Amino acid sequence: MTREFIASIEAEFGRYKALGEAAIDQLEVEDLNVTSVGENSITTLVWHISGNLKSRFTDFLTADGEKTWRDRDSEFQGRSASVAEVQEKWEDGWTTLLRTLEPLTDDDLSAEVSIRGVALTVPEALHRSLAHASYHVGQIVLIARSLRGGDWKFLSISPGGSAAYNRDPAYEKARDHAARVEST
Repeated sequence: MTREFIASIEAEFGRYKALGEAAIDQLEVEDLNVTSVGENSITTLVWHISGNLKSRFTDFLTADGEKTWRDRDSEFQGRSASVAEVQEKWEDGWTTLLRTLEPLTDDDLSAEVSIRGVALTVPEALHRSLAHASYHVGQIVLIARSLRGGDWKFLSISPGGSAAYNRDPAYEKARDHAARVEST
């Protein structure tokens, strides 16, 4: 009963969680609620990521991933939130995900789950969710970086730092990268 695949998925989710947090931590409360034309605010993205993770990973192996109690459309409604509210919402979704992944084993990979009535294997559902979360975390990082401008603290290899990094690629594993981001 190994956990190799599940552990690699957990590590990648952890890396994106840490990247999102490191981006959000560089902002002031007013930055979290900024909306440009055609763009979601970071607060909106946090609400959406949280809603998606809670829906997909509540009763993951036994119930459809799109829960009847989820109101996806409301996640995209404009709102202002405090830093504490954003952090609480963020943690709520990620905690649901991580608590669900923790007991899974590679034996669970042969199970089938559904999302909106569409049957998926567990690996397909996990990859789908990981891609979805990373897409939106990337949006958060891009918005945060544009808001911080020259005060941005890079979360990966900084401009001009490739050669030094290539001499000592210390963060190639997702868990190591997440630990680095969390410590900055």
